[in-house]
Order: sequence, then structure tokens, then C-alpha cells
Amino acid sequence: MTEYTKAYFNAPVHERDPLVAQAIDNERKRQQDQIELIASENIVSRAVLDALGHEMTNKTLEGYPGNRFHGGGQFVDVVEQAAIDRAKQLFGCAYANVQPHSGTQANLAVFFLLLTPGDKVLSLDLAAGGHLSHGMKGNLSGRWFEPHNYNVNPETEVIDYDELERIAEEVRPTLLITGGSAYPRELDFERMGNIAKKVGAWFLVDMAHIAGLVAGGVHPSPFPHADIVTCTTTKTLRGPRGGLILTNNEAWFKKLQSAVFPGVQGSLHSNVLAAKAICLGEALRDDFKVYAAQVKTNARVLADVLMARGVRVVSGGTDTHIVLVDLSSKGLIGKQAEDLLARANITANKNPIPNDSPRPPEWLGMRLGVSAATTRGMKEDEFRTLGTIIADLIEAEAAGNADLSVEAAKTKVAELTAAFPVYGH
Repeated sequence: MTEYTKAYFNAPVHERDPLVAQAIDNERKRQQDQIELIASENIVSRAVLDALGHEMTNKTLEGYPGNRFHGGGQFVDVVEQAAIDRAKQLFGCAYANVQPHSGTQANLAVFFLLLTPGDKVLSLDLAAGGHLSHGMKGNLSGRWFEPHNYNVNPETEVIDYDELERIAEEVRPTLLITGGSAYPRELDFERMGNIAKKVGAWFLVDMAHIAGLVAGGVHPSPFPHADIVTCTTTKTLRGPRGGLILTNNEAWFKKLQSAVFPGVQGSLHSNVLAAKAICLGEALRDDFKVYAAQVKTNARVLADVLMARGVRVVSGGTDTHIVLVDLSSKGLIGKQAEDLLARANITANKNPIPNDSPRPPEWLGMRLGVSAATTRGMKEDEFRTLGTIIADLIEAEAAGNADLSVEAAKTKVAELTAAFPVYGH
């Protein structure tokens, strides 16, 4: 072995690329020292991290277990089949495709399977909590297909199912979609499935944000009401970045294989498949059910504390991991609150609220999610503390004197992060 190959195979990142190594170290420290309240994020297990950094990343494969276009895939076959079997068991369905690189890719594969360019799609409005891959104009789904939206009731800020039915009868979409990125309430899959049948539409449930809650038995399952289901393995499912497609429609099993590959993507990510198999196995454990229940409890506690302090929460609460805050009554916008919390080492993101401006700099909302902090072990007491910290910061910012509150908040956040470390810190 030459000196070059010795270094290539054995030198760690800190020797090979100090710039990247420093960024990785800083990110590790950031995750330890900050409290993550971005609803689309979570913290994976050490086992998932090990799989993502494993030699399996070197293996290129196309096709499916037992029918690959490359040799040497026998061990990837093991983990992909395990991921398939575990997803089917976890969500009670007959088919699972675990190859999509993301939730958006999974949705694109469904569009590829079910739609012809120009077909009508009916989905939740983006400002009401929908997702860009459900027909937003800037996304392929909104450029190649004809997008239509339903909304939430302006008073309750919950989906108006009667109005949804009226719109569906008027539009007659080929595909009805529910789910999204910032809808905090439980979804009535049965009612929407019936609406889809009534108008002759396929019914897609994108449960990217609530997959872990469904898996943990604390949110109703989209089956048997949905024709097809997509989700990510991140967020509440607490796994690597990637997507899943699930269905019970046997006529689609082979077609979905082709819709994913070669329909919308090429070779699979072998190491991510292994990590997906691990997270799906973790979600089958009894302790995951305890985790999912704690997520819902923590979200309700956070919402209740904020509302008690006069911070308006969209729809008056939450049934999921998401607490969507309306800052307009405090004279603030989402970006202000996001930056304010960041100064106190709390990570959140600006977000539109129902009927908000289409321009992100003007959004009046802030989205909070409790999944990652719950993974760290935080429970009701800690979320009461977090709710108080956030309310204090918002009040101080609205009064124009946030500096002292920021320093006090940083001290409390440091106490919490020290008490609930990640990865052996």
C-alpha cells in the first residue's frame, strides 16, 4: 500500500479537510448547545448515524432486492428488504417503497404514477399548512399539473370539510391531497377519503410530519381511507433524510417500482436504506409509542403556556407536534421572532399562517415543533419552562427591550441543554 492510499483510507476528516472538519465540529456543538424547535427536524439515534457513515455508502445499485442492475448487492438487499418489511408492519399496509430520496421525491413518484400533465390536483393551501410539492407554482407539481387549493375555516383555522367537499365537486380533481408542513390539527382521513370517492379522485395522504405519531398510535392512520400514502423518515419518525411510499392497491405495486426507478430517480442511497431500516425497527418498539405520546403532550403544554401568556396560537392549540404561533397581535413578524429566539439559542422558523402574505419576509407566523427536544428527554416541566422563555422573549421584543431577556433566556437554555445532552456530551 502506498503512502497515498494509506492516507486515503485511514486519515480522518480533521487531517484531510480541516475546513469541513471544523464545520462538522461546530454543528455538533450547535446541536448540543441549542434547543431545536424546528418542526421538520429531529435527532437520530447513534445506530442511525453509524449506518449513514458506513461503507455501504460505496455501493451503487439500481432496481429492487433480488432484481438489481449491478452485482454485489446482496447485503444491501438484506437492509432494503428489512426496511420494506418493517414499514409494512409499522403502518399496516401491503406495499412499501423505501427508495425515495425525500418526501418530495416520493410525491413526485405518485404524480408520475397517477397523473398526466395538465391533470387537476386539489391540495391544502400553502399558507394554511400545505406543502410546496402539492402544487405550488414554483414547484414542478404546480407547473406540470393544474393546482387548486382548499383552505381552513377563517374563524376556527381548521380544515372546513364541507367547503372542501364543495370545491372538490366543482373542480373534479384527479388527485386529492392532504397533509403538509404546518397544519397542527388531527386530519379526518375518513371524511376526505369519502369526498375523493364521491368526485372520482385518487386520495393521497402526505403524512411526512405525522408519520411518527401514526406509527406510535397517537394519530389516526390514513389506512384504509387513503389510496396511497407518502412520508419522510425524518421529523416525527426520527430517522434519516428520505421518503417512503405506501399503498394497499395491488394493481400499483409493480407500477410504483417503475415510478420511483427509473421514473423519477436513478440509483438508490444504500447507506440511507440501512438507516431507514434501523429507524423503522426502532419505531416498532414499545418505547417509541411512549415517545410519540410524550410528543403530543409536550406540544399541548407548550401551546397552553404560550396562550396563557397572551401569545396567539393558530387554531387555539394542537393535536400534533406543531405549535403555530401568530405574532401579529404582538406587532412582530415571523423573521423577528426567529432571530430573537436564535439569540437565546432556540432554533425555530418563520412560517405563514392562514391567509398570510405570499412573501416570506412578511410572514406573521412562527412554527414550533417539539419532536427533537422530546427526543432529548424533555417532558412537561421543561416545556413549561420553554414556553415561559419564549413568551418572555416575545413580550420583551414587543416592548423594545429584549436584550436583558435574551441573556436570561440563554442562561436557562444552557441549563436545559446541559441536563439533556445528545451523543454523549
